[in-house]
Amino acid sequence: MKGSDRPLSEAYDVALLDLDGVVYVGRRPVPAAAESLAKARAAGQRLAFVTNNASRTPSAVAALLTEVGVPAEASDVVTSAQAAARLLAERLPAGSEVLVVGGTGLRHALHQQGLRPVSTASRRPPAVVQGFHPGLGYGLLSEGAQAVSMGALFVGSNGDLTIPGGEGPPHPGNGALLRVISSATGVEPVITGKPERPLHQESILRTGAERPLVVGDRLDTDIEGAHNGGADSLLVFTGVTGHLQALTAPPHRRPTYLAPDLSGLLVPHPETVREDGAHRCGGWTARRDGEAFALSGSGDPHDGLRALASAAWESEEPPPPEALTGALESLSL
Repeated sequence: MKGSDRPLSEAYDVALLDLDGVVYVGRRPVPAAAESLAKARAAGQRLAFVTNNASRTPSAVAALLTEVGVPAEASDVVTSAQAAARLLAERLPAGSEVLVVGGTGLRHALHQQGLRPVSTASRRPPAVVQGFHPGLGYGLLSEGAQAVSMGALFVGSNGDLTIPGGEGPPHPGNGALLRVISSATGVEPVITGKPERPLHQESILRTGAERPLVVGDRLDTDIEGAHNGGADSLLVFTGVTGHLQALTAPPHRRPTYLAPDLSGLLVPHPETVREDGAHRCGGWTARRDGEAFALSGSGDPHDGLRALASAAWESEEPPPPEALTGALESLSL
């Protein structure tokens, strides 16, 4: 965990922002998101909205962002469909046909890269690309499986097993649907979305970022993707990850910074200092006390969380949840 004596909106030239759970949930704005992003832009930070969702075109995503109070253009959006299309364009001759098991977002991205979307295996396309689409049916999955069985390169826009289900439990995501073709053919797809490198590389190419900051709510996609891309990251607690999950994360899923929401872009982040076996941040001190962790002090509870995270992350091996529960409850987050 790092400290920053400047607001993150000044320390990093581009914020690579996840969407669902960070900027909006479904079609509802996340509290403080629009105001915080407007202030970050005013401070000179450029914003890019990076999504594993391949079903919407960048224009559709920009329209939804504008609807929730975050003005955006299609050029501000980077999708896993675009990353998949670039990977295919690098591996196939110009004008090649690609069987699309998905929706408009994938087709649009392929057209932009000079590739030709098709829907039937009888055309013997050299590649199949699959991305989430709510109307995806057996017929298209079957066509994709046939093409892969005949030797087509198999690419998946992302491997997320679930997607947010609104107020209810999660719904099956593209990663779950990829198993249909993979199980039928024995071929594993090349994944381009988070946490794999292609989407991060696409984001850097499109933004020209020199000091990118990945901002997200998921450890297994956003934060791990930042690690894979060699970038710093900010974890916000407005989506799927809870405080205890963050504290017990393995090394490749530990963020650089922690914040309650996107207002964390607008403030400095105090450094956590280790002295005599204790970890201090702001007015808080955390240390390992036998099998458990102890926390003492006062002030901003998120400084306490940072001190506790620093102590928990001192070891490569994540501590058991029960070792942290008491200290975490004392913060009343």
